[in-house]
Amino acid sequence: MTPNQKSGDHTSLPERTVEGCGPESGCRLEAILSVDERGQVLLPKDVRQKAGIAPGDKLALIGWERDGSICCLALLKADELNGIVESILGPKLRGDETA
Repeated sequence: MTPNQKSGDHTSLPERTVEGCGPESGCRLEAILSVDERGQVLLPKDVRQKAGIAPGDKLALIGWERDGSICCLALLKADELNGIVESILGPKLRGDETA
């Protein structure tokens, strides 16, 4: 954190991309976030608005491991996660799809 940066400050990065992630993939770096001394992270207002995240919404934290450590984290709205799981597992559970 820079000396003039307050906890919770973020830097918007409108068009920067991460390897394998960019406008053509629908994935982009939205902001750089700081973790405060209590381990909390503030989601910037513009990101919350764009994602439709409101006070009281539940978010699922998804992690990917590589070599025994978590290398990537993603947040999904919990109700959307339910829909994703249903769309993948539902047909299999109903026997609509062959394994």
